Amino acid sequence: MAITVTNTNSLSLLNILNKTSIAQTNSLTQLSTGSRINAGKDDPAGLIAASSLQSELNSVNAALSNNQRTDSILNVADKSLNEVSSLLDEIQSLALASANEDALSASEIAANQAQIDNALEAIDRIIGTTEFNGKKLLDGSLGINTSGIDTTKLDDVRVSAKASGSVNLTVSVSGAASQAAFTLATTSASADATISVQGKDGTATIEILAGENLSSVEAKINAATAQTGVTATTSGANLSLTSSDYGSDAFVRVTTVQGTQSEINNGEDSGADAQVTVNGQTVSVDGKDVFYQANGNSVSFTLTDGYNDGTVTGDETFTLSGGGATFQLGTTADTRSTIGISGLYTQQLGNASDGFLSTLKGGGSNSLLNDPTKAAQIAAKAKQQIAQTQGRIGGFQKFQVASALNQQTASQESLTAALSVIRDTDFAQETANLNRQNVLQQSAISLLGVANQQSSQILSLLR
Repeated sequence: MAITVTNTNSLSLLNILNKTSIAQTNSLTQLSTGSRINAGKDDPAGLIAASSLQSELNSVNAALSNNQRTDSILNVADKSLNEVSSLLDEIQSLALASANEDALSASEIAANQAQIDNALEAIDRIIGTTEFNGKKLLDGSLGINTSGIDTTKLDDVRVSAKASGSVNLTVSVSGAASQAAFTLATTSASADATISVQGKDGTATIEILAGENLSSVEAKINAATAQTGVTATTSGANLSLTSSDYGSDAFVRVTTVQGTQSEINNGEDSGADAQVTVNGQTVSVDGKDVFYQANGNSVSFTLTDGYNDGTVTGDETFTLSGGGATFQLGTTADTRSTIGISGLYTQQLGNASDGFLSTLKGGGSNSLLNDPTKAAQIAAKAKQQIAQTQGRIGGFQKFQVASALNQQTASQESLTAALSVIRDTDFAQETANLNRQNVLQQSAISLLGVANQQSSQILSLLR
């Protein structure tokens, strides 16, 4: 081999050393950043795919955060309604106890009334102060707007969900709701008798004396109305029993426990639900209470007495427009859903036909001194309304929010795994590469020293 001034071996080794240094630097970058793609040149196609996946993951993460907050908001409302429901239980119990007025002194009834007044104030306080991040949840500000409602036909209209845009609903009544009615007697009993009067709320045992006039029997039955849900009325020679509630669940049943008097009728009768359509669709009805669920709309209302019995006639059309609490459930604009939460103050719980919860306050038309039996019925109706609101909120949480959370959690896991495969550094592989490059670099430096000895050999020839 010729000996020349130009040391080609050194140049080759320098070139190899530079390539090894570049590879070493790339491995160090990947290991320090944890990312396999740190510049477009690292993997152009991978960079495009990773960017698209990261955008999708960002949207899913935002949706997860939104739904977690939505779930927290609805939990606050639900917990507050639990407390309101407990207070209504107390109110109903106090009213039922006070209906047994002959067993209570005036001071005891006054004490019960004071407790009810405090409970009503507590309900209004809870409704007025339940909020999340400064936004009130139960005061009606999240209710869905309605217009065109004829209050002579419909009462207690509550909208829990609405489809997008303005929605018109037309209500038609083809059959009236009825109470259960039964004729107990048309004349006084000829001998002592004991009967069992049973209604939707429970059973009471009534003792009837021989020759006792019907108005006296009426008073005994009505004294137990809070217990049975059955009222008695005397008209002429007839003593009739009627259920307090309307609908197929309401019934009156009379059974003779002792005595065989033919003057006392045994038997039963049931009420009937109203027959109603909304926008031509047959809907669920409980007595006069109507529940409509279709096309993204969820509405409940009560037929007024006049609309139910045909005194007020004609179809009723009203409009749902705006309002409510709208939540982003998914990652696109078309995944928004709205839930309506009507106002739940004491002057809004109950209905115009039976009375509102606020009328149970001392001095009100349905206070314990005026009508404890009606007070108990109104409290029961208010509790039912609270339960319906909780049910709607719970249904929205379970079937809308929770399902969205589950789907987005699964998407987050899958997208993160896919993004990791494309973008993340394989630390085991890169560590092995770095060790290899370190060995190659050290070898190249050592060999470069050997190659440089050729220069010294040339100088020795010149000497």
